[in-house]
Amino acid sequence: MIPRALTILLGGAAAVVVVAGVRAVAWLVAPAMLALLVVIAISPVHRWLRDRGAPPWLATLTVVAGVYGVLAVVAVTVAASGVRLASMLPEFAHDELVARAERAIDGLDRGRLMGAIGGLLNELTSLTTSLVFLLALLLFLGVEVGWAHSRLADIAADRPNLREALEEFVRRTRRYLLVTTIFGFVVAALDTVALSLLGIPLALLWGVLSFVTNYIPNIGFILGVVPPAVLALLQHGPRRALAVLVFYAVLNFVVQSLIQPRFTGDAAGLSTTATFLALVFWAWVLGPLGALLAVPLTVLVKVLLVDIDPAAGWAAALLRPPRRDDIPTAAVPRTGD
Repeated sequence: MIPRALTILLGGAAAVVVVAGVRAVAWLVAPAMLALLVVIAISPVHRWLRDRGAPPWLATLTVVAGVYGVLAVVAVTVAASGVRLASMLPEFAHDELVARAERAIDGLDRGRLMGAIGGLLNELTSLTTSLVFLLALLLFLGVEVGWAHSRLADIAADRPNLREALEEFVRRTRRYLLVTTIFGFVVAALDTVALSLLGIPLALLWGVLSFVTNYIPNIGFILGVVPPAVLALLQHGPRRALAVLVFYAVLNFVVQSLIQPRFTGDAAGLSTTATFLALVFWAWVLGPLGALLAVPLTVLVKVLLVDIDPAAGWAAALLRPPRRDDIPTAAVPRTGD
């Protein structure tokens, strides 16, 4: 019998090798996982159309066209806002903050600056490649979404536990995406209205940014508030920027910190601490997309390695969100005490 300490060491070494391999092919894993999540989210629409008599090709075409339509609307919104932002840049040419930034850039080492610009261009090229790969995956997975149940049936014939784990992953992921999307729409709508009332340009763009960053747990609020706050500072001064920061902070505390985690944690089956650690880990492994995929990826790992193993109950207890019976209650006094 292999000693338990040696088993732990071998398991840890294997985990390190797997993580290193996943990180090396992050350009493939991250877009593939994102495409899979999109297909999981829209597959009920395909099933709903098929239940109402739509032929398979029409249901598939409707689902694929819907996904590409939403992506096209977002792309047009971002592109139009980017053009407007570029046209606004000359207005800030004589701003004191911009002047200081320009003087700071002039004082930098030109070689380092060009290296940073080159790195940014490489990142943009990699992002474009990942986007094209993602669009192709969405098309292929969208075409095959109707065959998912038959494939799960084939898996169940050989590995019934694996099928149960995969179905649990789909169920939890779909609930997580539904809850996060609903709260994302609420936050984006409130942010857009508030920024419009405050006179901040490109309010719709910052609303879209708030919606996207809502999928990033814990730090999404910070990523979403920086651009509109900076723009408010440049155009209206520190008071307006402070108003933007206060509104975002209050909204984040009420909606994203108090209300949403209660639903998201139960939907994904993960505690707040596990979610935060997952965010840091997957962002390190897969880059920016890893932050968006942190919760679904952790759910997938949990159902495949923890929930499917009867001996891993201790790990499930550490990862799950707190239950009501976890709250200590005062001892009930006995009669006569």
